[in-house]
Amino acid sequence: MMMDVLVPGLLTAISVGLSAGYLGSLMVLKKMSLVGDALSHVALPGLALGILFNFNPFIGAFAVLFGSAAIIWRLERVTKLSFETIVGAIFTLALAIGILIIPQVDLLEALFGNIAAVTYTDAITAIIISAIAIYLTRIVYSKLIMGMISEDLAISAGINIARINLIYLLLVSLTVAAGIKIVGSLLVGFLVVVPAATAKTLSSNLLRYSILSSFFGAVSGTSGVLLSNFTGLPTGPLVVVSGVAVFIAAALIRWATKYSP
Repeated sequence: MMMDVLVPGLLTAISVGLSAGYLGSLMVLKKMSLVGDALSHVALPGLALGILFNFNPFIGAFAVLFGSAAIIWRLERVTKLSFETIVGAIFTLALAIGILIIPQVDLLEALFGNIAAVTYTDAITAIIISAIAIYLTRIVYSKLIMGMISEDLAISAGINIARINLIYLLLVSLTVAAGIKIVGSLLVGFLVVVPAATAKTLSSNLLRYSILSSFFGAVSGTSGVLLSNFTGLPTGPLVVVSGVAVFIAAALIRWATKYSP
């Protein structure tokens, strides 16, 4: 793989991995892992519309993800159903619509990503988006944690739980959209879930947990891109394989530490 393809791919993978891991640390704590994974599939109709009408498909992905996040948030408040239930319904509908309307020739790239299509403009955009997502999530992090512990306590402290949840959901959507080009809509949700699960296995406090989540996200993304460079295989699946390998190693370390004499 040429450097003009490898470098922007690496920059995108590192930045998205850092932000997805950081935001994912909250997703795992909130027991919303399936929500993070399902949100990535919701982007598929947006990608399909961009391809069909000849505009940047990732603008379509951003628009659909943001719209879906707002709808999910509103439905959760109105129906009192869980996020998992609502996202599950919307995700299957979006996946079905996306597969029906997207041109067959572009389906694999939309589902699994294409590192060869990543440009320096994409990389710079991903870095900016990731920095914004991390910064804003850091601002609301403690409020989200308080809301997890006790919504009544958070409300009494003047925290608008509904608004904070919407901001967080929009930031997750933004991060997911930024990673679609390199990992694909089918697999990018992995970066929001597994690095955080790996970090949780090795963490004894919240600060260590959030830092390790970001670190493992970046490691998964970088490893996948480098392996793709050496093997010629698709980047998205290799990002997943790398991340799962790190998770297994962390689980074994935890097991060995727990049962060592």
